[in-house]
Formats: sequence, structure tokens, C-alpha cells
Amino acid sequence: MSTQSLKELQEKIGYSYTFDCVQCGYCLPACPTYETMGKETHSPRGRINLVKMAAEGKLDLSDLRDPIEKCLGCQACVTACPTNTQYGKILEGAKEVLNEESTLPFPKKKVQDFIFNRVFPSSKWMDTIGHFTWAYQKTGLQKFARKTGLSNFAPLNLAKFEQVLPNQVSPKVRSSRKGFYPAVGKAKASVAFFKGCIMDSTFYSTNQNTISLLNHAGADVYIPDEQTCCGALHAHSGEGDSAKVLAKRNIEQFEKYDVDYVVNNAGGCGAQLVEYDHLLKNDEQWRERAISFVRKSKDISSVLFELGGLPSLVEKQEVVTYQPSCHLTHVQKVTEAPKLLAKSAPGVTFKEMDDEQKCCGSAGIYNIVNYKEAMEILDVKMAKVKPTHAATIITTNPGCLLQMKMGIQREGLEEKVRAVHLVDFLFERLPAQNSI
Repeated sequence: MSTQSLKELQEKIGYSYTFDCVQCGYCLPACPTYETMGKETHSPRGRINLVKMAAEGKLDLSDLRDPIEKCLGCQACVTACPTNTQYGKILEGAKEVLNEESTLPFPKKKVQDFIFNRVFPSSKWMDTIGHFTWAYQKTGLQKFARKTGLSNFAPLNLAKFEQVLPNQVSPKVRSSRKGFYPAVGKAKASVAFFKGCIMDSTFYSTNQNTISLLNHAGADVYIPDEQTCCGALHAHSGEGDSAKVLAKRNIEQFEKYDVDYVVNNAGGCGAQLVEYDHLLKNDEQWRERAISFVRKSKDISSVLFELGGLPSLVEKQEVVTYQPSCHLTHVQKVTEAPKLLAKSAPGVTFKEMDDEQKCCGSAGIYNIVNYKEAMEILDVKMAKVKPTHAATIITTNPGCLLQMKMGIQREGLEEKVRAVHLVDFLFERLPAQNSI
């Protein structure tokens, strides 16, 4: 049972939001876990009912753990809901309460705290991870580990994800980044780029390509040096206080730049950034500052579209389809800009995917901690990809990108199909003289 009073529990768990759900079932077809697991307890309305019962003392919190932990948090149900039930806030509250009630062994708790509060917020730590991965790939250690089977000893099926990691840049290249990149030609806007933690450590080239695209579209680009992790993984794991600390640090750093936009290129990060106002709504000192930050925060696709797109792209014949980021779609509400940018590229044949709005099963670290369930969801997704006969699957989030690469590998399509971030897809068509 909870160590908190019912009143305290109800305030934290999002009890008041549960009354908006009328149990109509419109969320069921939109929910990937309901589709693959076939359990009412693993549907949005089922989880809401469980939260409500727990908040009323009719259900032990331990009975919430599996349904809540198996939720992707994709928020497709929010888009489908006719009564605008704030499922995301209910899920967030439930995870925070479950985290407080957690009885993790001391060593595991220490490791989790170290990763969340020391590694992700530190650019030095994230750069070190990038350096290590580069050395692992460059020295031949990666080939040796695969050949001998040593990589199979990695926990949580990480060996499978290691196989789809992008090639890393050298420490020399990584350290050469500047703090400002001017627009190509006359500047139309100024932006501050949110580089992210996972994006910058593992997808450094995509970040640099993002800067190139923005420059080519007519934007001056600043990169705040002291920015930190967005806090999405913390918020999704019930570490609300840590997420607030990171939000304040980012707001403070980006306030130093008088820019038109704060740009990100990861759907999950962007979704967290645009919810800083919700995260800090009860903090009088930070509330208005958070609102100002959120007003400027936009995905790269939206900014490129608002700046008029990318002229003079090189023509390449290619059949493509698009797998949207759930958080870009359902939280940031960006649905058309990525498609329009892809379709505008000369030589592109765009094929719509059935049920494209369904989650691919990545969902932050869901595919790591819930590997079996994530792969079942991925298999459903790949069944929708194959009829498009696309040679390229475009994504807008690093987790989605790795997950779709996993799907391609699971289907044995490596010779025929690739997955690529929208930024890299467009960068490939950028005239060479305009790249950085």
C-alpha cells in the first residue's frame, strides 16, 4: 500500500483528470499495446480506470506497475479522445507516484541516479560516450566483439541495438564545433539550436547537418554552450524533480540569446521542451519564463517550412515513406511539415503508410527495458511498411530511427531498405558548397 494519504496520492497521481474519461473506447484502436497485448488493463481507458481506483484506495499501487510500465507514452490516445482526456498528465502522475514508492535495491538505485543526474545532463559525459563509441567502431573492436560473440553478453539486448548505431565522428571533429554559424546569404531569422544529449553523443552528424539546413534556409544559428538534457527520460521515469532542474537550466541558457526560434531535431526532446510551461506551472519564479521559452520552441521541420523550405536541392530518384515520431505528432502537433519537406525534394516518390500514426515501439528507452513487447509492436509496424515498397523510411526522432533500423534488420531488408532521419535525407540533397 502507499505510504501517502489518499489526498496526497490523488494530488500527485492526476486523479482529477481521470473524470474526463467516459470509457467510450475511442482510444482502443489507437493504442499499440492494446493491439498487441489484447488486455483492457493495457489500454488507455483501462489504465485510467486503474489509476482512479488506486487513487480512491480501492487498488494497491503495486497492481498499477505493470500496466503503467508497459505503456509507451505515445499519446496517440490523446489525439483520438473525443473528451480531450489528458492521459499524458495521468501517466506522468502515476509514474511519479510509482517511482516514489519504488523499492529498488540500493546499488540499482545508485546506478539509476548516476545515469539520470550525472551522465545525461553532462555534455562531457555524453561526449565521452561518443568518443568511446567512435573508438569501438574505428579500432576494429566492434567487428571482433561481433565475430567472437562477446557483444551478446551485453545486458538488456543492447547487442542488437549496437548493430544499428550510426558511424561516429572522431573526437577531433566533435571538438571543432563553433558556437555560431551564419546564414547562407541574407539572414531571414535567428535560431538557437537545442542539440540534446543522446542526439549529440550518438547522432552528432545529424546535429551538424541540422545546422547546415538551417543556414541554407536563411537562419543564423547559435549553439548555447551550457545547455543540458531536456529531461524527457527523467519525466517519463517519474523523476519529476530532476526534470524541473534541467528545464530551469535550459531556460536560463537559452534566454541569453535574442532569437526567433529555439530549434530541436528530436520529436521526444521537442515534446518535453514544449511542456516546460506545464512542468513549471506552480513555480512563480519560472512560470512566465517557461511560457516564453515554449513559444519559441519548434521542431526543425516546422522552422524550415516557415522559412520557405530548401531551394536548389539536388535531384535524386527515391521511393520514400514516413514513420512519424509519436511525440512530434501527438504532443507538438507537427504532422504535415515533415511530409511536405520530403515531398518537395526533387525526384522523390512519396508513399503513405497505413496507420502511420501508430508507435513503432521505441518510446524513449521502452524498447530496451521492454524489449519483447517493443519488438511485437515493431513487427506490426513493419507489416505496414512493406506494402509501400519504399526504399527509404524517413523518421524524425533518434529512437524511432534505431527502431526502424531494427525492423529492417528483423525483416532481412538491409539490401533493399534504409531508415534515415529527415534532416540527413534533406542534407544528402543539399548543394555541397552550402554544407558546413
